[in-house]
Amino acid sequence: MARVFSGIKPTGSVHLGNLLGALRHWVAMQDEHQAVYCVVDLHALTVPHDPDELRRATRSLAQMLVAVGIDPERSTLFVQGHLTEHTECAWVMECTSAFGELRRMTQFKDKSDGSDFVSGGLFTYPALQAADILLYDTDQVPVGEDQRQHIELARDIAVRFNGRYGDTFVVPEAVIPPAGARVMDLQYPEIKMSKSDGGEQGAILLLDDPAMIAKKFKRAVTDSETEVRFDPTSKPGVSNLLSILGAATGQSPATAAVGIERYGDLKAATAEAVISLLRPIQDRYHELAADPAETDRLLAMGADKARSIASPTLDRVRDNLGLLSR
Repeated sequence: MARVFSGIKPTGSVHLGNLLGALRHWVAMQDEHQAVYCVVDLHALTVPHDPDELRRATRSLAQMLVAVGIDPERSTLFVQGHLTEHTECAWVMECTSAFGELRRMTQFKDKSDGSDFVSGGLFTYPALQAADILLYDTDQVPVGEDQRQHIELARDIAVRFNGRYGDTFVVPEAVIPPAGARVMDLQYPEIKMSKSDGGEQGAILLLDDPAMIAKKFKRAVTDSETEVRFDPTSKPGVSNLLSILGAATGQSPATAAVGIERYGDLKAATAEAVISLLRPIQDRYHELAADPAETDRLLAMGADKARSIASPTLDRVRDNLGLLSR
């Protein structure tokens, strides 16, 4: 089976867009691939942060990944900072990538524009990301279009390193997962759902209680018409609700619209479907949150599994570079 790698940063709360757009695919890929999933806590260090909050958020995100269906027995689930192999390999990636390549990264330009403090880590972020991927002899990296540039850099680094020092890295492929629900903000349906961009009222967080979910959907933006139909161009708000309803009930957005004539009924049906979808996830999350030692055990197991792959890769890197054996 092909090996896939994906990472997720422990910043912000996991929301419905994350679940329907990405995490569902992560769960499905466990049956068809050797899946390696990582909470990339080191990537969160590129901006000032509260240490206690980072620690809490890292464990909480791991618990949420298990709650949505990532099985630590079938997949390799671990925390990036638990393996020193990532930081050592990142230095090699920095030495193999060109300054101009890193400077051209779109996300660096976007995140550094207008900032009072821009860390060096933000600039070299793609080199660490390349290390994350290449350490695991990764065949496929499921990503959205916004991350494709970073995967292309990882490929370029792998090819360059192999050309200079001999066959060392598997050259990964960027894979765009099957189209999931494109979940937009409930208040600003022209932008993707994001707690940071649209605000909490436009995002359904996976830990929102049923009353809060119903309230947010009741306040969701629609339009001045009355017809319930899927038309993302002219009816973005209504179409967003239909996309969510369809994804939560296993239907296409157009099929989900059948039989619904009023916006109020659409909002209520979507809220009910999302509440039902999230109930078992929330129950499992709260079980894990009540026993942090179990989460730590699972992450330690995942770190051991990850190290069994990453450490031989790094030994190969060191040997091919000409570094003295330890």
